[in-house]
Amino acid sequence: MNLDCPDWVLAEISTLAKISSVKMKLLCAQVLKDLLGEGIDVSCWTFLQAQSGDIKASVAVLSFIFSSAAKHDVDSESLSSELQQLGLPKEHTTGLCKSYEDKHVALREKLRETSLRLGRLDSVSWRVDYTLSSSELREVNQPTIQLKLQRQGAESGAPETTVVSVSADKFRVLLAELKQAQVLMNSLQ
Repeated sequence: MNLDCPDWVLAEISTLAKISSVKMKLLCAQVLKDLLGEGIDVSCWTFLQAQSGDIKASVAVLSFIFSSAAKHDVDSESLSSELQQLGLPKEHTTGLCKSYEDKHVALREKLRETSLRLGRLDSVSWRVDYTLSSSELREVNQPTIQLKLQRQGAESGAPETTVVSVSADKFRVLLAELKQAQVLMNSLQ
């Protein structure tokens, strides 16, 4: 990956370092639950006995750490080393990495499910239109292909229709690229 750590993450590492390792484990468990779509149990906040801003900052930085690590398929040993280099105490990284390791596969799957929301394609219809360039000559121009895509919206679930008109040449390019994408997607499965 070889990218620099964002400044805000560096700043929040010191906030994480101030809490106990037990509280860190609890916070990690709650953040992972939230990332997996189960929500955060707010009753644990009283146990953390931290200011609201610190908790929000800690949740944000842990969310970033967990999702970035899962996104790039970082193993827990490498994650531990990186976090210690950023200044997080070893006891904290041990608990964080244990939590991450336990939920790594589920987290990657959840990120995969939610990474690209296109909605569901319901139907595709098409037609070819020929335009006459002159009524006297009856000369036919190159055809235009009209694609009509009907799908359910990703967020709303409401039906949406999109009509796309392309020249025959552009349609050939589109079709070739879609076939290449399909081959690539099939190879990933």
